[in-house]
Amino acid sequence: MSVLAWLGAMSIGVSLGLLGSGGSILTVPVLVYLIGQDEKLAIAGSLAIVGSIALAGSLPYLKKKLVDWRIVILFGLPGMAGTYLGAWLATWVSGLVQLALFAVVMLLASWQMLKPVVLDDTPHEPREVWKIGLDGLFVGVLTGLVGVGGGFLIVPALVLLGGLTMHRAVATSLVIIALKSFTGFWKYLDVLETQGLELDWNVIVIVTALGVAGSFIGSRIAGRVDQHKLRKVFGFFLIVMGIYILVRTLPSVWPF
Repeated sequence: MSVLAWLGAMSIGVSLGLLGSGGSILTVPVLVYLIGQDEKLAIAGSLAIVGSIALAGSLPYLKKKLVDWRIVILFGLPGMAGTYLGAWLATWVSGLVQLALFAVVMLLASWQMLKPVVLDDTPHEPREVWKIGLDGLFVGVLTGLVGVGGGFLIVPALVLLGGLTMHRAVATSLVIIALKSFTGFWKYLDVLETQGLELDWNVIVIVTALGVAGSFIGSRIAGRVDQHKLRKVFGFFLIVMGIYILVRTLPSVWPF
């Protein structure tokens, strides 16, 4: 791994610690463009890395008993099923198409960063159970297909649909992201085997360790940074990255 790759891996955790969500979306570009991995290997590895970082990040919340296990079941179980389905669909979708879809998700995340939903710690009235489950299923398919944790979609859903406070939503989302990511990664082991691809476990371990370390650094300095400005900068960065990936992939996916 190059120095740039090491810095990229650290930035995954730092941005996650600073922003609370959205930072893990950097994982796939780091693995593809800085480390040079195949698209499918990068997406599979991203699930292992994101799941591990989310699990590590959830430990302080678990200790404080801030995780809502009812919502983990209502949102997380359909999410796990959706992630498994998304990973299964990856068998018939080329890596370049997955990367193009990932770029679209990046642009969606950038919109969320630039125009975030106004959420506070005032509890909302919980919605119907089927709406929570359906949302979990949708986000899960997205996770399995393109390798993002989906925190930028999960947290607002847990507040607006699940009726959680912002603090409990962040805590609960980390557990859900970990469960979904590990489920998708488990299915990807089969997908990669059928396509003759082999994971580089050294890269996964190193990027995960740097990401976890970076998340602790980011969380420690988060209070000293203007969150509104930071989200805007990160949002514009995601736009640039999303367009860059689309320019690189679209000519191969959809020849003009």
